[in-house]
Amino acid sequence: MKPAARLQAAIELVDAVIETTQSQGAAADILIARYFKDRRFAGSKDRRAIRDLVYATIRRYRSAPANGRAALLGLAEERPELGALFDGSLYGPAEIAGDEQAEAPAMLPEWLRSQFSESHSDADIDSLSGRAPLDIRVNLARLSREEALVQLGEEARPGALSTSAIRLPNGFAVEQHALWQGGLIDVQDEGSQVIADVCGVQMGSTILDLCAGAGGKTLALHDRSRGSARLIASDTDRRRLSRLDPRSRRQKAGNIETRLLDGGKEREALADLRNAVDCVLIDAPCS
Repeated sequence: MKPAARLQAAIELVDAVIETTQSQGAAADILIARYFKDRRFAGSKDRRAIRDLVYATIRRYRSAPANGRAALLGLAEERPELGALFDGSLYGPAEIAGDEQAEAPAMLPEWLRSQFSESHSDADIDSLSGRAPLDIRVNLARLSREEALVQLGEEARPGALSTSAIRLPNGFAVEQHALWQGGLIDVQDEGSQVIADVCGVQMGSTILDLCAGAGGKTLALHDRSRGSARLIASDTDRRRLSRLDPRSRRQKAGNIETRLLDGGKEREALADLRNAVDCVLIDAPCS
């Protein structure tokens, strides 16, 4: 794909993300995977470049922009090389009209930025719109972190806060690595791994992950119990909770029960767990 075609693909994907945000549909990573599944002609470099453009655009906004084109025009103001790709070429975006407006970034409202500036540097504030580091969690029930570091190569670094965390360079093809395919590692922010650490899981305990989402912390808790704990993962979002089962099977994690909660009837759905749980994790709204 030519650079202009990649840019047009990113515009289409950002439009899809905006639409699904308004309807609380699929997450961006799922939309991107579906997009490329229908476009087999896109090579690995094309997919990486388009994905990077989409995420760079999403990170600039705290709420959904008007449309994908306006959002990418906004990104082009920071990266002039993108502006030149609005050239009207075949498969590329149309030329920029004289009165066309770019979407201004708004990661933080000005009133909040001014308060943050009293205790944080501009670099700290700007980092909120930067690309997050790529952290993985090692399944310590099956593999030591030291062994994982050796297999992941010299660019892998141990995490600073959690004994299961490894930081990889952005762009590392995690899902293509044998450790991921074998269920020995999973992508998870180190901060989320620290939350699992401080739960102080005991062997054979019963744990309720009340707002489990797709189950990342549930699986981390499973690792820390060496698979001996009974885990109940619950959430009101069927779509997110349904992602836990395939993740559990890939990581060979048993003893995990999922419960889809009906909003307003959570007490009834969890009544059998009264006085029967050793640890309750409530990560709300999100870590």
